[in-house]
Amino acid sequence: MSPIEKLDQAHFPALLKEITDPPKQLYLEGELPSDELVHLTVVGSRRPSRYGQEVAEHLITGLAGQPVAIVSGLAIGLDTIAHNSALKVGLPTIAVPGSGLDRSVLHPPSNRRLADKIVSSGGALLSELSLTEPAGIHTFPRRNRIMAGLSQAVLVVEAGERSGTLITSRLALDYNRDVLAVPGSIFSPTSKGANDLIRQGASVIASSGDLLLALGFEPEEKASGQAKLLELAPPAETVRQLLAVEPLARDDLIKCLKLSAQEVIPILAMMELKGLIKEEMGEFRLTGR
Repeated sequence: MSPIEKLDQAHFPALLKEITDPPKQLYLEGELPSDELVHLTVVGSRRPSRYGQEVAEHLITGLAGQPVAIVSGLAIGLDTIAHNSALKVGLPTIAVPGSGLDRSVLHPPSNRRLADKIVSSGGALLSELSLTEPAGIHTFPRRNRIMAGLSQAVLVVEAGERSGTLITSRLALDYNRDVLAVPGSIFSPTSKGANDLIRQGASVIASSGDLLLALGFEPEEKASGQAKLLELAPPAETVRQLLAVEPLARDDLIKCLKLSAQEVIPILAMMELKGLIKEEMGEFRLTGR
């Protein structure tokens, strides 16, 4: 365990100083990324679907090489995926657990090794709780305001209708931060929260290019004349290859991809959203874009 520093408000990250209810102090283990980096908070379900896992990994991988820091809450599920994906591509990451930072109480216990890796890789653990204060029901909503306050934008990958993830997104709106959301299947309960956010005006993130634009970066354009692939999940390329041969019905695509309908339907929906495919008379076909 690395030395832990106690920060007063004068030494908080710049964005966190702006919120209406900042912590009185913070405990820091590791090194905070520069305020000059764009900070992105990534949140989502503690029980993500395979689709949600692939989306989170792919979108964060698409930020490799950019001046971005990833913020999340060290929880199991999407938080863990966000931190690990950032570490994998060399992006600094900040974990804000719902407990103190002492390893005897750090929550969840299963991610204590991940916490060590975040610090040893140049990232940071951050908490307003005393070092040995355990996590409790009341600690998580409070830590969510820190996650929202640290970042210019909050990305919601998957969230249930009453998910704690939605608390973070509401706080982000209160703090005048951008709220971004990945659309998902209408049949998936883990997508209802994100879909509701989109309905309420959150920016739709259907590719890594969308995410780069939302964060103020210019994505690289593909060569002219080539189809612009949906950079969301590996099955999207397989869909394109299948439809390049002949139009196919939804059920035929599901059989060819060997995935469930709940995994395939969001991919088709987002490919339509990006103008890559269209459905006519019960069959999907490429648009030629």
